[in-house]
Order: sequence, then structure tokens, then C-alpha cells
Amino acid sequence: MNRKIVFPTNEHHGLLSKRDAHFGRANFYTVVEVSREGNIEDVLVVKNEGHKASGCGGAVENICVLGADALIVSGIGGSPLQGFAQKGLAVYHDNTSVNVQQSIQAFLADQLTLMQPDMSCSHH
Repeated sequence: MNRKIVFPTNEHHGLLSKRDAHFGRANFYTVVEVSREGNIEDVLVVKNEGHKASGCGGAVENICVLGADALIVSGIGGSPLQGFAQKGLAVYHDNTSVNVQQSIQAFLADQLTLMQPDMSCSHH
């Protein structure tokens, strides 16, 4: 079964898109579908509809509706991190990869750590 890994990005350049530091404000979500064997099967770029009136809960729903199995961020607020945990969506930390391609390679090599509550940004 394939997995869908979501990356907040500000560009529509597929795997070469630069990652955005704040998932809720990113212009796009780049969705990478990966096979069980670790092969990239598909790359889809989706416009971020934003927080809307529901705040960070809306941003959580925007990711979940994509059928995501994991979200990779460089930072996230405590409230959305908790929202993803309640939905059963794994959130991984990567603050070194510049683009999606580098980050998916780190993910597939098990070099990323799961975000913990004490790693969240304090402004959310």
C-alpha cells in the first residue's frame, strides 16, 4: 500500500519545491506518494486553502483531506500538532532539507524524528 507524505511549500515545482517553515501559511502542499518499496509513484501539488474561520483546526483538516499518512514540517504550533495526533497523523521534523526531494530522501532513510509536544512552536 502506498503512503502519502505531505510537505508545506511555497512553490509549484514538484520535488524541487522549497519547503515552507509554517505549514498553515504555505501557498501549497506538495503530496508525494511513495510505494512500500520506497519508490516515488506520484507527486501532486495542491493549493493551500488557508486557516479560514476555523483557525488551526482548518489547517489540520486541509492536510487530512488529502489522505495524508505523514506530514513533514520544520516547525508547528502545539495546537495543530495535537490536532494531528488526535487524527492519527504522524508529524515529522526536518529543519535542514531545503526542498521536498531532499526531505523525502531523509524520510525514506529514517533520518527524521517524530515531532513531540516540547518541539512545537510556542506562538500557536
